[in-house]
Amino acid sequence: MWAAAAVVALAAVVLLARWARELEPIQDFLLQYPGHSELPANAPVGIPAWLGWQHFLNAFFLVLIIRSGWQVRTTARPKAYWTRKNTGLLKTKAKPAKISLELWFHLSMDVLWLLNGAVFVVLLFATGAWMRIVPTSWDIVPNALSAGLQYASLSWPVENGWVNYNALQVLAYFAVVFIAAPLAAISGARMSPAWPKGNAALDKAYPMEVARKIHFPVMLFFTGFVIMHVALVLCTGALANLNHMFAARQDAGWLGFGIFAASVVVMVGACFLARPVFLRPIAGTMGKISK
Repeated sequence: MWAAAAVVALAAVVLLARWARELEPIQDFLLQYPGHSELPANAPVGIPAWLGWQHFLNAFFLVLIIRSGWQVRTTARPKAYWTRKNTGLLKTKAKPAKISLELWFHLSMDVLWLLNGAVFVVLLFATGAWMRIVPTSWDIVPNALSAGLQYASLSWPVENGWVNYNALQVLAYFAVVFIAAPLAAISGARMSPAWPKGNAALDKAYPMEVARKIHFPVMLFFTGFVIMHVALVLCTGALANLNHMFAARQDAGWLGFGIFAASVVVMVGACFLARPVFLRPIAGTMGKISK
């Protein structure tokens, strides 16, 4: 029933958008704002190889974070628990918390994702690539509305991601990198065992309930973004888009598709292996496994 309602709603949106595009004021608006903002004159052109690797690693960790996060949320009786070894650089006065193996895996993927994200942000600003995903002009807003209307009418905006993303893409990528990712990090940190225990002032300033109300919707946002992102990549020139994203090439060959297919196999395999029987030996090298 919900699927049928969604199809009807989407059909209504498409019909409404197509009708709107026939109106003269809307046509004038689309001419004035074609859907993309001009980049600064010194903005880099093209997509470097490091961005392709970063794209794969971000996707790999994000898929595992979403999967493990859902397991943490839905697993009522964990099959195994993990306790950190209280030795070495991470030695603390307080006894390490005992957490489920699912939560250990989720937190481990979080750390790797954040480290990879830090490298990504450094490279983004070091190479000037930040200008491609950070709005630099206020006309990004009407251009984003224009791009959204074009998408809704199924008459796609003109794509030239090698040079410049459309305004809606810029806002989406900016939101992912500079809003959603930090929100996921700060809310996850509050919910993790690493949060200082027994600090009433700190707990009052940032209650656990607030972190939970942030963390789950952010996960839903990332899930929706991944689904929409993959769908549009495949529907708006799959070979060219995948070459941009994975092969750092501006052509419509099959190299990017091959790398993308291999990355999907790797991610599916990682999801299959992310279960207690395979996680126990790895987690056991970093702590004690118990039932």
